[in-house]
Amino acid sequence: MSIASTLRTAITPIYIKARLAQEKWQSGVVWNPLDPDFIANPYPTYKELRERDPYHPSPLTQALVISKYDDVDAVLRNYKVFSNLRSPGARSRRNVNRQIANEVQPSMLTLDPPDHTRLRGLVSRAFTPRQVAKMEDHIRQTAHSLLDETDGENEFDLMANLAALLPTVVIAEMIGVPTSDRQQFKVWSDRFARVLEPNLTEDELGVVFDTATKFDGYFKNIVAEHREHPSDDLVSRLIEAEEEGDKLTVDEMIVTLRLLLVAGNETTTNLIGNGLKALLEHPEQLQLLRERPELIDNAIEELLRYDSPVQLDGRTTLDRFQIDRHTLEPGRPVSLLIGGANRDPEEFHDPERLDITREDAGNISFGRGIHHCLGAPLARLEGKIAFETLLERFDDIQFGTRTPEYKPNIVLRGLKHLDIRVERTSAVRHNAPAAATAEAAS
Repeated sequence: MSIASTLRTAITPIYIKARLAQEKWQSGVVWNPLDPDFIANPYPTYKELRERDPYHPSPLTQALVISKYDDVDAVLRNYKVFSNLRSPGARSRRNVNRQIANEVQPSMLTLDPPDHTRLRGLVSRAFTPRQVAKMEDHIRQTAHSLLDETDGENEFDLMANLAALLPTVVIAEMIGVPTSDRQQFKVWSDRFARVLEPNLTEDELGVVFDTATKFDGYFKNIVAEHREHPSDDLVSRLIEAEEEGDKLTVDEMIVTLRLLLVAGNETTTNLIGNGLKALLEHPEQLQLLRERPELIDNAIEELLRYDSPVQLDGRTTLDRFQIDRHTLEPGRPVSLLIGGANRDPEEFHDPERLDITREDAGNISFGRGIHHCLGAPLARLEGKIAFETLLERFDDIQFGTRTPEYKPNIVLRGLKHLDIRVERTSAVRHNAPAAATAEAAS
């Protein structure tokens, strides 16, 4: 039984209480991803799991929960034993809710080779270092334009005014979404992002399916338009690849575009929000970044490690496999605690401390192996530009009125809102024309 199906259909308060009591009795530690305290701050639980039971059988989800860096890294890389397939009916695939599998799957995220290899090869053409580098000036102009909208305000919500909008504008432009449609595009993207969460309610499932249908209709029109009038954007490149014989179907193209929306928006949004919150909680690190702006690339990696935008990933065992004292039979789900692995003291010195000068090994926030995040270079660039722009425009940044609150997510960790109080720099020089402001935010 998968995490998703268990959490959607089998869980009642009595069921949860019984399973958690069993879990506590068996291992002395409890992993309850539905606990509001865990969602607010999962890191004490991760620490306890690493120290007491790093290969933790979860009675609640039937998964083996893995929390140590080396093990998470190894499972993510071993696609021949640990599958990412989620469609029903294949040998030993994850038995997720069949309706989700039929209506919003498969995508690159939930496929194994050779299908994954073919789709990733096509889409990767839009995310080469050269293509990403070409976007830097425009991303910077967009960030300034969005913050121009806050002029005259000494306090505003970073999530609503920058973190959520910047990646949306960028991915919309990559796909070729007209400016007039971007507000609706953002609404759909936010609704559809919940598809990755295993704790969806029935009402939320209905919203996801309805949004997927709307996306399908919209993207079919986009694809048709780009067939007639190709341009320099992602959709046109995918169409060109299809016509060259790679046989990318319209359905595959639409599912890929949906995936890029979620992956391209949520991870970067959460990097910016979680990252600034961490810096505000450690003002000495924020000041160090002001004094030494050359640390920005290192700071992005540390912020990704410290409070990862993606906290959890999952795989399904294809073949019998031994890990520690546990024998995993085919079909056994495995839950990989990326957020826990990123604070493993065997990999990172003093891992609970935020240190933008850290020189330890890399984080796992963008995954490993064949499913390593395709858009990671773009997300890093957007995050870098967002923080550089904030430090350039504001001499001082503090927490605002409302206490930051996380969304009730298990997989994608991000803030509902992050109010900040700012003191503005007297003169900010940038290249964003004033006329671009309304267009970028539309």
